[in-house]
Amino acid sequence: MFIFTKQLQIVLTNPFSKNEDDDGLIGISITKDLLVAATNAIETNLTLLGPLILPLSEKNLFLKNIIMRRIFGVENIEKYVPNFARIDHFLPHVGGLAVLNQLQRKLRFSDLAMEASKITLKRFGNTSTSSIWYELAYSEAKGRIKKGDKIWQMAYGSGFKCSSVIWRTIRNVDSNDLKNPWNEERDAFANLNLDNSETSYDYFEPPKST
Repeated sequence: MFIFTKQLQIVLTNPFSKNEDDDGLIGISITKDLLVAATNAIETNLTLLGPLILPLSEKNLFLKNIIMRRIFGVENIEKYVPNFARIDHFLPHVGGLAVLNQLQRKLRFSDLAMEASKITLKRFGNTSTSSIWYELAYSEAKGRIKKGDKIWQMAYGSGFKCSSVIWRTIRNVDSNDLKNPWNEERDAFANLNLDNSETSYDYFEPPKST
């Protein structure tokens, strides 16, 4: 029960290919360009999405940063990443804990904001793009979806593609809906120990050439 949607899809160099091996078996090859393609796709998606959802104060800070770096050539200023945490609910593609941790760090989301995605990963694993709907159902079961809330779902996959959709809730969602897949187990998973200490490659920095 939502209104107002905006979908952005970015397609970049394809790091995936279908190949046949020496035994005649067909499989999928993934090149080392995957992380670079993923980084570019997500950054481009955020760049297009930002002007549509960020408040004026964040837009001004972002513009000021660009002017200082590109027009005045100030080299010691890092690229400014807007504060996307003003979105009420962030439900990203559950691709793995390392990726979720990097998204949380880069976009400045709290542990509570990332709970739905990390609990979904813990319970169902990587279910690809469908994971964003498990996350939404989790948030509904916890009674967190209220009238007027903005919900940001982000998914990505081969291509490389990155898509975002923003929903605005038009009513409070009943947390006791018997059709919700989390209805009987939401409390059991609410206190799971989510290990945020997993060491990982920085998925949002292209690998350095050697």
